[in-house]
Amino acid sequence: MKWQIKYALANLNKESEQDCARYVENDVIEITVEGKPDVLAAIFGDYDVTKEIAEKYVLQNPDIDFLCGYRKDCVWEGAAISYLRDRNIGWGNLGTLGSAIHDGNANYAEHKVFKFSARLIHQYGIVDTVEREFDRIFRVTLKNGRTVRIGMIPDYEPTADNIRSMWEKFGPVDIAWNINPNGTPCATAMRAGEELGCEVLKTDEMKECLQRF
Repeated sequence: MKWQIKYALANLNKESEQDCARYVENDVIEITVEGKPDVLAAIFGDYDVTKEIAEKYVLQNPDIDFLCGYRKDCVWEGAAISYLRDRNIGWGNLGTLGSAIHDGNANYAEHKVFKFSARLIHQYGIVDTVEREFDRIFRVTLKNGRTVRIGMIPDYEPTADNIRSMWEKFGPVDIAWNINPNGTPCATAMRAGEELGCEVLKTDEMKECLQRF
């Protein structure tokens, strides 16, 4: 049994006396919650979920309801997200799985860290289309034809290192979006954004900024 399976079972089973998580086979566990549908979840232990990895898990375990990226730093490619969504398979971290099993919507759940912002970006009237390159990177086409690349940063107080690390891993962005509702980018993050040529914004500044493009 792999390390991520052991940790997932231990964490899920300590949440409630009514919850029961057990190992099935491969990297799959079954979670039973009173009054909710049973959930089959595959637990992934590495850092990046590509479409190829998602396909492998689904081909090996066609009945899974949810694919869980256990590591906090796990990154999901947009193609993997689309592949899972098209098959009614939820995706995200262990916290997302824990919420989904109690909500009874594991098949449709998405990473809780990015969920609200991912939906909000579609609701701006100036946005025409949205392409999700990664769980935290969007390529947005505005109704005026301009294309804007947006990176989401969930940290409470993003630093210059957060901004630069995102550029190094995912490439240049036009906007670094601090999606934490209580967060505020620190002064060094703002300066890093100026040096790199991107806006560093909170959620309440996003719509106005997009209107300027």
